[in-house]
Amino acid sequence: MEDLFLNTSPEIVIGFGICLFFNLMLLIANISNARKINKLKSKYNNFMSGSSDKNIEQLLELCLDKVSNVSIKNRELESQINDIKRNLINCIQKIGVVRYNAFDNVGSDLSFSIAMLDNKDDGVVFSGIYSRDSSSTYAKPIFGGKSKYTLSAEEIQALDYARKNSREKLINEK
Repeated sequence: MEDLFLNTSPEIVIGFGICLFFNLMLLIANISNARKINKLKSKYNNFMSGSSDKNIEQLLELCLDKVSNVSIKNRELESQINDIKRNLINCIQKIGVVRYNAFDNVGSDLSFSIAMLDNKDDGVVFSGIYSRDSSSTYAKPIFGGKSKYTLSAEEIQALDYARKNSREKLINEK
């Protein structure tokens, strides 16, 4: 047997050593891969068995039912929002206020004109005239930003403020 090792050429011994080294490396890689596969199998089994005694199929059905319910609720909310938007056009959205002194002998700007308009510039102008002896309040309807009644300078100014305030809000929102 000693003759076998003595008569063996060094190339064969080196080749055998290299093969032994590569086989050892493959064995280590194989063990490492086996551990990773076992971890992956464990995660897969946990995922497929699900939590709280439900498997993945039951969980998916539950999620699909919830998504369907949310979709139905979303359509209802969109319908309600559209109704609100349609009604909002007719609500007062623009307000202009002017205070003034209607008579020279009365101070403190106690008279006023208030314009309240919707999105289509329809609405009303209220004016309150204050004097030392009396106080009067008037209302004039507005359609499309105009009235069939004669408007005072203060009422026109209140209408202009209402329209201007609306435009400034739109500009600032952009």
